[in-house]
Amino acid sequence: LAKYDDGFKRKVVEAYQNGEGGYRTLAQRFGISHFSLVRKWVKIVEARGFEALQRRRTKQHYTSQFKQNVLHYYLNSGDSYLDVALQYGLPSGDLLQSWHQKFLREGIEGLSPKQKGRPSMSKKKKQIQPKKPMTREQALEQENELLRAELAFIKKLRALGMDVPERLKNEMPESSTNSEVSSD
Repeated sequence: LAKYDDGFKRKVVEAYQNGEGGYRTLAQRFGISHFSLVRKWVKIVEARGFEALQRRRTKQHYTSQFKQNVLHYYLNSGDSYLDVALQYGLPSGDLLQSWHQKFLREGIEGLSPKQKGRPSMSKKKKQIQPKKPMTREQALEQENELLRAELAFIKKLRALGMDVPERLKNEMPESSTNSEVSSD
């Protein structure tokens, strides 16, 4: 959220234009944290009118080449960030300052747009592998595993004192050795 709304900024700039005081005086009178804000608003209005004080609703995107051109002009002209920003139609000198700092830290690559946010998930296609027919030995091993798991489940139910479902009772093979009860 903006600390100062458009109407407030307009009132301050109009007070300056009417000669009601200088930057510092108006900053104190209107309770603005620093007089440089008043100076900035006045310069913006003088260069582009009151409409330029309004906050932009959408974020503007600038090409890498445009940023390089603006920085090149700034570095060669000796003008302030705000003056160059006004000349190129940027919303503030702060934006130009951040480009300059990125350029000093990262070089030209720092001016190119970066991907924001989390990368999108790409749908991986499942490769359907044709099922190979199982050999008789593999089929028997698989059946053995299922029977072992079923038997372990039944033993667990009995240990907990629960009833074994009828479906499992009917399929249970009778073994010659009783592993649950030891004979003494």
